[in-house]
Amino acid sequence: MTSTADRTTAPARRRPRALPAAACAAALLLAAGCGSDGGGPGEAKGGVPVVEQGKLTTCTHLPYPPFQSERDGRVVGFDVALVDLVAEDLGVEQKILDTPFENFKTGAFLNSGECDLAAAGMTITDERKKNVDFSLPYFDATQALLASKKSGAASLADVKARTLRLGAQAGTTGESHAKSQGLDPVAFESSDAVLNGLRTGQVDAVVIDYPVVQGWLKDPATADAFRLAEDIETGEQYGFSVKKGNDALRAAIDKALRDAKADGTYDKLYEEWIGPLPASAKDAS
Repeated sequence: MTSTADRTTAPARRRPRALPAAACAAALLLAAGCGSDGGGPGEAKGGVPVVEQGKLTTCTHLPYPPFQSERDGRVVGFDVALVDLVAEDLGVEQKILDTPFENFKTGAFLNSGECDLAAAGMTITDERKKNVDFSLPYFDATQALLASKKSGAASLADVKARTLRLGAQAGTTGESHAKSQGLDPVAFESSDAVLNGLRTGQVDAVVIDYPVVQGWLKDPATADAFRLAEDIETGEQYGFSVKKGNDALRAAIDKALRDAKADGTYDKLYEEWIGPLPASAKDAS
């Protein structure tokens, strides 16, 4: 995966940008154009409720390759491909809205009826379970420390001992883990802002999900200036979230995931978007 676009974005302390997720002009649609049927509540196969007839509306936060990012005007990635399987089973098309990550923890866009589910490389946590219901875990995740080669940092302990500047994406488990280690990371609103902060010297190192770092390091310029300093095993697993009590959609998502693992589709998509399939991914349920 090539690196994300380099944008000049100032770091922000837990202040995600205001984004009108319901407005079609602000939405990135997987299907071309806005729904012409006027929107409104609908129903998919099996009586599964959807917020817009004929659509399965997914809230995400862009970019976060290899899970979701924009390419040639379309949103693509591992999460996108998996949710497409759910949409296919339900006889609808997936529609994607780009929304602030902070709202994923509260389930705001699910509760307001703007989205059916959220998919954003999101770790299942007990705190988040208070506000949303999660699907089966679909990805075993780890964190990684990417550091400037000039910094000499080989671990989070080094970052702390040398009082180096650390960055993380706001509202993520990477940020939480860094804080649990006694660090106070600069919080950036998106993964591309995290990388830009590292490239421009705002921070000396960043902690973020390992697959994201893998993607960044495929860019020769990034690999030349930065190195994977530490793999951080946190026992995290990703899940898709739905509104509390939306058991019909959650069951449909779980079925699609089980079927994809049983027929080999999951393995193919994993290898396409993530890389070689580890044993843990095959065993995940």
